[in-house]
Amino acid sequence: MVVKINKTVIFLMGPTASGKTDLAIELSKHFNARLISVDSALIYKGMDIGTAKPDADTLKKYPHHLIDICKPEQSYSAHDFVMDAKTQIEVAFDQHQLPILVGGTSFYFNALEHGLSNLPESTSASRQKFRHLLQEKGSDELHKDLAKIDEKSAKRIHPNDSQRVTRALEVFDLSGKTLSELQGNKKSSITYPIKKIILMPQRNDLHQRIESRFLSMMDNGFLAEVERLKQNPNLNEDLPSMRCVGYRQAWQYLNGEIDKPNMVEKSIIATRQLCKHQSTWLKNEKDALILSSTNVLEAIKFIQGSLKT
Repeated sequence: MVVKINKTVIFLMGPTASGKTDLAIELSKHFNARLISVDSALIYKGMDIGTAKPDADTLKKYPHHLIDICKPEQSYSAHDFVMDAKTQIEVAFDQHQLPILVGGTSFYFNALEHGLSNLPESTSASRQKFRHLLQEKGSDELHKDLAKIDEKSAKRIHPNDSQRVTRALEVFDLSGKTLSELQGNKKSSITYPIKKIILMPQRNDLHQRIESRFLSMMDNGFLAEVERLKQNPNLNEDLPSMRCVGYRQAWQYLNGEIDKPNMVEKSIIATRQLCKHQSTWLKNEKDALILSSTNVLEAIKFIQGSLKT
């Protein structure tokens, strides 16, 4: 008897430094899988060390799609990701592969599963306006402005998340409606069943991994990487790429705004804050296999159970 295989999409999620890449690679050894990155930092070319991007040899042996797909100065939206991910999922099924989407960018996962709101497109004028406001007032003050017009979004968005704060203000500026109002009507971007695996080590373990990983990045030439990026005249520290954790702090150090020990400390703290944000989101996920460590056999068993009918 031939076992019928469902067209199922696997979400492999977890906070930063949880070991998602290693687990994805192990799973790809047991399934005819297509690994699809769900990471808003790994999309950028030339940002390798500070994003903990798998090295060239690893990517050659175990290709991850949607890595190195744009330059750091280019914009890439959640809508762009949804379109690219849907294409990759269809390619996987056409080639009789199992699509495993692996990463920690919750907004991308959420957009793919639940859809995107019909929000107004950014314009060059609006981007410039809010970039200037961010430089002038700072993220905290803009977050206070947001709370006055859209308390619901302000509660959901961290004051330090300048990209989402300015986007929420921009939406209101362009449409006259709040982000909360416009986010009501969503439709899932994919129609296939989704099975979720969440890799969630203990908090103390994650914090230790984050510190060790960043110190290793420093040893492996992270500052030289950021120096090369700073030489690009099209880049500035307010672009989404340079707001990635570690890069902003390194940029400030290279500008002479903070000293090296302070830069290292701030980078580790910012990464831990990102980890906390990701973990909070993941705790609200339902019907997922939750692993506290890279339990490959448990993950394989879960996936096999999802595929058989």
